[in-house]
Amino acid sequence: MDENPERRYQPAMRVVSIGECMIELSGRSGTGWRQGFAGDTLNTLWYLRALLPDDAAADYVTAFGDDPFSAEQIAFLAENRIGIAQSPTIAGKAPGLYAIALDDQGERSFTYWRSEAAARHLADDADALNQSLAGADLVYFSGITLAILDAESRQRLIAALNAARDTGATVAFDPNYRPRLWPDRSEARAAIETGYRASTIVLPTFDDEAMLFGDALPDVTAERISAHGPATIIVKCGSAPALVRHGGTSEMIAPQAGIVPVDTTGAGDSFNGGWLAARLAGRDPADATRFAHLVAGRVIGHHGALLPVSDLADLRLVTTASG
Repeated sequence: MDENPERRYQPAMRVVSIGECMIELSGRSGTGWRQGFAGDTLNTLWYLRALLPDDAAADYVTAFGDDPFSAEQIAFLAENRIGIAQSPTIAGKAPGLYAIALDDQGERSFTYWRSEAAARHLADDADALNQSLAGADLVYFSGITLAILDAESRQRLIAALNAARDTGATVAFDPNYRPRLWPDRSEARAAIETGYRASTIVLPTFDDEAMLFGDALPDVTAERISAHGPATIIVKCGSAPALVRHGGTSEMIAPQAGIVPVDTTGAGDSFNGGWLAARLAGRDPADATRFAHLVAGRVIGHHGALLPVSDLADLRLVTTASG
């Protein structure tokens, strides 16, 4: 990444992602469902973990309940070499839940039950949160992370992110605006702008930014965000070229030709994971964007947000620029 490159590219690195892991119900058959786990920040960490070397440490920072489903979440993470740092356990709470239903035309709809989720308490304990981020090379969070927190908890999270950044961590942020999670646009704008200022890298999606801020073009998005201080901004534009802004210059990087999407769930999250993994491996922002397109193209060619790690073996990165 940008700061302290010698520290950044040591073989043993640590990446941390902060947010909400939910129970996912999908693949309905009659009254039966397939249960899994998913969430935007977890999806991105999944791809970081899959692409980084074995000696890299990965932690998912959230809050868990004291229920059987939370225990299953922790076990699922551990099985996939993801720790939980100092994530608290909240008595009487449980994970959020969402279900994916298909209509007769195959269109998806989502129903959520998350208002009392344990993850809303991930920043209740400032000391535990700071300990979770201490020593991280990369800390990643999203607009959904901000949206599930109350105002005081959001301030504690931003303070912890600022402290991590000031002690050498790269802080990456995907604004990932979801209107239904915010009471109004004004609060969303203010919180997301605070997220920009806490970050060294911002990975927005143009459609989200246009919806919230009225941006007309991706370069308007990049210019507006850069005024808040991030050194690197990668504006994702779906199947169109992504805008890479770094060092005061901008470049458009197109995805590979011939990608046929099967399921676009997790496309942006996997792009983010691929991009961040490539930067940790020493690639420049433009080359990291090409690699991120490659990862996302692989993911959308399959059903589901979490592609099996074995399906990414040929893309596995090492901590050198030639990885």
